[in-house]
Amino acid sequence: MSTPTNGNGPLDGAVVAVAGAAGPAGRATLLRLAEAGATVVAADADAARLAEAVDAARYAHGGATVTGDTVDLLDLEATRSWVDRTEKEFGRIDGLVHLVGGWRGSATFAETDLADWELLEKLLIRTVQHTSLAFEPALQRSGNGRFVLISAAGASKPTAGNAAYSASKAAAEAWTLALADSFRKAGGEGAPPAAATILIVKALVHDAMRAERPNAKFAGFTDVKDLAEAIVGVWEKPAQEVNGTRLWLTPQV
Repeated sequence: MSTPTNGNGPLDGAVVAVAGAAGPAGRATLLRLAEAGATVVAADADAARLAEAVDAARYAHGGATVTGDTVDLLDLEATRSWVDRTEKEFGRIDGLVHLVGGWRGSATFAETDLADWELLEKLLIRTVQHTSLAFEPALQRSGNGRFVLISAAGASKPTAGNAAYSASKAAAEAWTLALADSFRKAGGEGAPPAAATILIVKALVHDAMRAERPNAKFAGFTDVKDLAEAIVGVWEKPAQEVNGTRLWLTPQV
């Protein structure tokens, strides 16, 4: 079945889940998805910050359905339960936006701390594995589902002090492309029933960062509002056009 449209927004009638929704990128994404007409189901490990983000999106778009749930995405069964609850309550799931982030680095390659890898493997890889495995069936049932991963340019061109971070991001991209291949195969000779897409940034910037560093140029950074716009845009193209693709929001390296 296709995404229902009940109004004028590009995502009217769609149900979109956002993982890692409490940070600046999450807040911008919740706002833009709600503005586009989606029912937004947000999750984060930080209950207080999540509640603030959900309330802000509701307040900005009166009448929008925006819910929040604290979910342990490091627990596959808890993630699957989140999917089951969401689909039971709203009848469908048309997207998962993966915004779970984290960064650790070192001054030199030799100073790399493998404890950083252990942390980043959980945040940047394991959460992608669990959300993709949990959401794949529902996204296929949607008929116009999207799995959207936010990645970093460093995955394609690692620097000496970012070995753990870049490797984690590269692994998350590979996993997402495997999901895309699953969608492609599910479509057979026709269009895939859903799409997995990677949006690539150098780094993200938001208004509070600019206020704290008024003289910084943030060259090549992507504003969180522009990221949110690009996320909504993933639904505006046919699944076969965006499935298995990398969309660069910064100059490609």
